Amino acid sequence: MNSDLNQLHPYPFEKIRHLLKEVIPANQPAVSLAIGEPKHPTPDFIHQAVIEHLQGLATYPATKGETHLRQVISTWLTQRFQLPLGSLDPEQQVLPVNGTREALFAFAQAVVDRQHQPAILMPNPFYQIYEGAALLAGAEPVYLNCTEEHGFIPDFDAVPTELWQRCQILYICTPGNPTGAVMSIAQLQKLINLAQQYNFVIASDECYSELYFDETKPPVGLLQAAAQMGNSSYQHCVVFHSLSKRSNVPGMRSGFIAGDAEILAKFLLYRTYHGCAMPPPFQAASAIAWQDEAHVRTNRDQYRAKFEAVLEILSPVMAVKKPDAGFYLWPTTPIDDQVFTKTLVARANVHIVPGSYLSRATTAGNPGQNRVRMALVATQAECIEAAQRIRHVIENL
Repeated sequence: MNSDLNQLHPYPFEKIRHLLKEVIPANQPAVSLAIGEPKHPTPDFIHQAVIEHLQGLATYPATKGETHLRQVISTWLTQRFQLPLGSLDPEQQVLPVNGTREALFAFAQAVVDRQHQPAILMPNPFYQIYEGAALLAGAEPVYLNCTEEHGFIPDFDAVPTELWQRCQILYICTPGNPTGAVMSIAQLQKLINLAQQYNFVIASDECYSELYFDETKPPVGLLQAAAQMGNSSYQHCVVFHSLSKRSNVPGMRSGFIAGDAEILAKFLLYRTYHGCAMPPPFQAASAIAWQDEAHVRTNRDQYRAKFEAVLEILSPVMAVKKPDAGFYLWPTTPIDDQVFTKTLVARANVHIVPGSYLSRATTAGNPGQNRVRMALVATQAECIEAAQRIRHVIENL
């Protein structure tokens, strides 16, 4: 067996199962704010598109994806992130993938050169796939703490030159999971300059980019930052996007990567052998989903209402703030985060994720310690019910 498998940490939900194995849940219907799985209904037109293209199951799909889908994605990116017209070539700079999870992992396997003591830098806390991708690619994962002091953005100024010299991939997540923090154009451009100086790739996980509160201020993206500084070929830049959160289709496993043509050409070669082409019915449905914004605005409206209701209930008893974007709350806890997680299940049958399970301990501490992640993915009524129960538990600690 691949010995690198022995370095993988148990996934957070495995840790939670172990944490709760002897906890007897309160005698109330369970409400889960733990898993970041969208629960809003999938739009009917996406269902219909899949059904209408089921005949595509009779043919092998191309790894590169259908031309039409790549063109639609290129148009969406250009419009959404105000890219120069024609700067993003759908033939060379867009590649459909089976969800960002699969692509974020596979990307490291294709990019990392094991011969040069590779390091992969990532935010801390982080989406656990970044770490697993680094370990199985033979790279050292380096954790950059995201603390409230720095707006939950890593302090890139504190990264020593030696690490930048060994860095082959920098994973960033904007809006962040679990913090909801959005990086600015200036911050992204600073990273692009570093990538050019030290010759590493920025892998920007932007799968929460369409979940935001102010319709006039959507989160900016890495390609947008690159274009505004004259890097319209997007060198060193690759973005990852998904329909899972945007369109409530996590089971369709549909997303894309886009950016640096040279990097994507090598990644396409890797994927040709990897064997992970998107099924034709899902490609057809994806193309239709990327062309419709009405259902995405409705989606945002639902999250906006839930955040307002939940924050009104929890703010008087908990150190909790509205995030920049996304669908997570990242509050501090009145007691140890693992004890708090167990207490909520035992007294209220509400499920959350301990922040320390989403982070790693560093010399500066574990930035997830005494925080928890709450995913406001359930119905508004369930989220309100969960918030009321959490408040009652805190008031009676």
